[in-house]
Parts: sequence; structure tokens; C-alpha cells
Amino acid sequence: MRKLITRRNFETEHAQVFKDFHPLLQRIYASRSVSTPKDVEQTFDNLLPYSSLLGIDKAAALLADAITSNKKMVIVGDFDADGATSTALAVRALRSFGAKEVTFLVPNRFAYGYGLTPELVEAAKAFSPDVIVTVDNGIANHAGVAAAKAAGWCVVITDHHLPAATLPDADVIVNPNQFNDPFPSKNLAGVGVIFYVMLALRRELLSRNWFQQKQLPEPNMAKLLDLVALGTVADLVPLDANNRILVHQGLRRIRAGQCIPGIVALLELADRDFTRAVASDLGFVVAARLNAAGRLDDMSLGIECLLTDDSLKAREIARILDQLNDERRSIEKDMQVQALSALDKLTAQLEGELPRGLCLFDETWHQGVIGILAARIKDRFHRPVIVFAPGQEDEVKGSARSIAGLHIRDTLALIDAQYPGLIMKFGGHAMAAGLTIKRDVVEDFATIFANVVSSQLADHHLQHALLTDGELTAEEFNLDVASMLREAGPWGQAFPEPVFDDKFKILEQRIIADKHLKLRLGKADKVIDAVAFFVDMKEWPNHRCQSVHAAYRLDINEYKGKRSVQLIVDYLEPI
Repeated sequence: MRKLITRRNFETEHAQVFKDFHPLLQRIYASRSVSTPKDVEQTFDNLLPYSSLLGIDKAAALLADAITSNKKMVIVGDFDADGATSTALAVRALRSFGAKEVTFLVPNRFAYGYGLTPELVEAAKAFSPDVIVTVDNGIANHAGVAAAKAAGWCVVITDHHLPAATLPDADVIVNPNQFNDPFPSKNLAGVGVIFYVMLALRRELLSRNWFQQKQLPEPNMAKLLDLVALGTVADLVPLDANNRILVHQGLRRIRAGQCIPGIVALLELADRDFTRAVASDLGFVVAARLNAAGRLDDMSLGIECLLTDDSLKAREIARILDQLNDERRSIEKDMQVQALSALDKLTAQLEGELPRGLCLFDETWHQGVIGILAARIKDRFHRPVIVFAPGQEDEVKGSARSIAGLHIRDTLALIDAQYPGLIMKFGGHAMAAGLTIKRDVVEDFATIFANVVSSQLADHHLQHALLTDGELTAEEFNLDVASMLREAGPWGQAFPEPVFDDKFKILEQRIIADKHLKLRLGKADKVIDAVAFFVDMKEWPNHRCQSVHAAYRLDINEYKGKRSVQLIVDYLEPI
């Protein structure tokens, strides 16, 4: 059972500063550490300048030299949505700058693994490149960079993942998380980093009068913000003030129809109106279908969807991506059943107490889906999880997800230091990471992981708490407030969408679509529609329950041209 905790109350000393805001927004923003109105202004004027990114001027100069010398460039991406958007953005930008020889190469996760590996360098030789530009990868690819340099290529790394103690010997690295980088925000996604590099490159080419000489229009960088918004939301990086600007501006372009056909096609395929798109639509609709390509097939398909300017072709690719996503869901469902069964057996063996760090492995599991499964198990049991699947030969690939209080990449680094050779390779962020180990050490690793996690997590870290923004008054259940909250974001990682909690009378309850609970709730003189998705069918509907304590988000339901307030219920507790 979850514990509902109300976020800290709005501090009265901020009242004067926020006097122009609706009282509800005052409370919400203050609980998210917004101290001044400027923190929620989403204008370009407030975007952090690129100049403080370490290495960005050198990267811009190298890429400008490559364009003006008509050198061949290969963009090396990653097989997730951040990598796909980063790749598409780099290709689109470079071509708009006048680059004639630009192509991309994305490693198939099953054949090459992650990033610029030596195997991928061999594959890249077919393009005879002069310059390799990595996007959303490269900071951990020492051997791959060495192989590329040995081939005589210039290597430009753009990445946002955490670096190891040593850096690859690239010509230049742009990564806000590398040592001694003064860039104020460390939360840029991979697509945010390459966007900043392209901003600097545009400025460098302007200083060389390149566009004027070639009679090219000066590229409008705002045209790339739909891709920046999509990749930023998809990668679950914290939406700090800078990232919120990038996402907000990208959403504005999408809503205005000033975006690439691929994004519109993927939204429309899921019956989402692009003119009302919000950040969660990018994550749960567009990114999910892009990621399906990288999980089950080849992310090149997703990148082509983001590169085409042909609406018909975009819709054709979107349909294929949608089919892959349906297949992914089916595979994930089967894997989840197997995982929960294994955890039931483990719970019985341990007399009801699961380890604080969970490791799961099955010979039949699909490598492309283990990240989603790890997230599902983490959410259900509220503890760090690593899910493994067979890799090449005697290796297994792992995908890790963590909870607040445990930095998962640092935990893997600690294990690597204490048990040299146990982990073959690893990398990632605070909340998500990937690793490779030998098949014959899975059980030993599981024990070590559980022990290390147990030493780092206190009991309170394992409490499954849901933070809420308190109650709404009966008068606040209206379309104006719901619209205000929708526009007050963008909401996302580390800047969560407002969740409220209250007690309601149940006036009606029924199951829809075989898995969702449709409710009519009463509060004071208000009757409000609500829906709880993917409820436990063993518990709901519960016709003996007449009242509930619910945690919910205020939403707008649009049906046959009519708009009404609807609650999206995240948690239900019978009273």
C-alpha cells in the first residue's frame, strides 16, 4: 500500500513574489522549488547560452572545417528515442548548413551493443568517413574512439552520460557532465547537447560568411525544437528551468503544426490531437513507438520517420512503428508474468522479505524489452531492479532502474571497484543504467548487488510514498483550472505534474476495456467523472466500497466536441 504525503505547504514569504499567479499555482510552484516568476518563464531569452559548454567552440570549428571542405560525416547515434532524435537533429541541421556528405549509422543493439564500438567502426568504414560525430553516446567508448582514430578519422563526441575516470581520446568532447565543465545545467539530454553544438556551429559558419558565399538561407534553429522536446521528454532527464524552456518551445511548434510530419503521424495514430499536445503525449505516445523500433528491430526505421518531410511516407512508417509497439507490449506482458512468478517464489523462500536490490534473469527474455520490465518491477516493489537477458555467446545484458536515494550508476561503479572484473562494462545515469556481465556470474552478482544496495538504502527509502499537492476545493474542479494546470508545465521528471488527493463518495463504478476502472465520484455538490487505468481486477470493482481516498490528476476529457473535467486516478484506497 502506498503512503500519501502532501508536499510542503506554500511558504507565505513567497506570496508577494507570486502575487500575479493563481493561488493554486503559487502552492504548486513553491513546492517544486520555484522561487521567482523567472523560473517558469519559457522564453528564449532565459535559455542558457552555449558558450560555457566545455569544448563547444572547438567542436564548432572542426565541424565548420568539415562542411566547408566537403568532408564526409557519419553521425553515430543510439538506439533509443533520445538517440533517434539526436541523430535526426544532427542530420537535418548539417544538411541545412550546406553539408553535402552526411549520413548516419545506429548500432543494432543485438549485433554491436551500445555506442561507438570497434565493431561499429568496422561497419562505418563502408561510408569512408572523414569525421565521426557521436550523439547521445561516446563518452564511455574508449576502444571505439581509438579504432576510429587509428582509421584516420576526426572524432567529435557529443554526449550527456556520466564519464568514467578517464575520457576517450577524441578530437573534442562536448558533454556538460565531463569534469570541469562550467555549463550550469547538467541535465541536458543527448538531443539537447547536439542542439547546442549546432547552435554554436551556425554561429561559426555565420562568422565565416558561409551562408552568404553559398547563397544559402540562414537556418532557423527553432525548427529543430520539436525534436529537442521529444528527445528531452523521452529520456526522462530532469526538467530543470533550461530543459523546460526547450520542451515548452518545442511543444509550441508542434501545436502550431510547425513540426516534422513524423511526430504528427505518430500522435494522430494514437488519436492524439497535435494542436493540444502536452509533454506526456511525447513520452507515452511518440517516444514509446520510436523506442519499439530500437527494442525489437532497428532504430534506423524510427530515424527515417523523423527525417522524412513526406507526410505520406511518415504515416506509412508510423504504422510500422505502431505494430512494433503492439508486439513489444505483448512480449513485455509475458515477461512481466514470468518475473512476478519468480518474485513470488523468492518471497516465499525468504519468508516474505525481498532483497532491497532485485536482479532477475531468464534465458527466454528479450534483450530489447528488459529496460521496460525493470521499470515496471521497480514501480511495483519500490526498490532498485536489474533485469538481465541473454547477450552474445556467454554474456548477459542488464538494464537497471533505481529509486530516489540510490544513484544506480555510482552503485555499479562501486561494485566494479570492489569486485574487479565482475562487470564487463557499464554506464548510465542516477536512475537508469546498463551493464554487461558473464552468464556464469549472474547469481553471484545478484547477491553482491543486493548487499551493496542494502548498505546504501535506509528503511525510509523503501517506503512507497506518493507525493501530492493536497486537496482541491469543490470550486476548483472546473475546466479553467484544468486548462491552467495543463499550460503551467511542461511537467515531467523532477518537475512532476500536479497530483492531488481527497476523499470522495463512489456514485458509480464499472470496468471498461477489460482493464480500466470508470468512476463517478461525489464531493460536496460536485459529481466528477474519473478513470483509473490498469487496476487490479482482484480488487476492483468493489461494490462494497462506498467511499475512497484517491490521488488524482485533473484532466480534460474531449468527446464528440465536448470538453469536461475528468480525474486521472493514480491511487485508490477504500475507506
